[in-house]
Amino acid sequence: MGDSEADKLEKYLAEKAKQDQEKQQESESLSAYDACVLKESAKIHELIAGAQEKPKDSLENK
Repeated sequence: MGDSEADKLEKYLAEKAKQDQEKQQESESLSAYDACVLKESAKIHELIAGAQEKPKDSLENK
């Protein structure tokens, strides 16, 4: 079950990042600050997803 949840999370984050990129391209009125915030937010979500997977993997090895 943990793997499917991780897969769902990865797919959600990939889709979310794709949508964010499309919004960025459509909206040229974004300031450099706003663009940076969106980019960093996507990175943070990826790091959170990776961190949530690591504890599950370490528990399965024990």
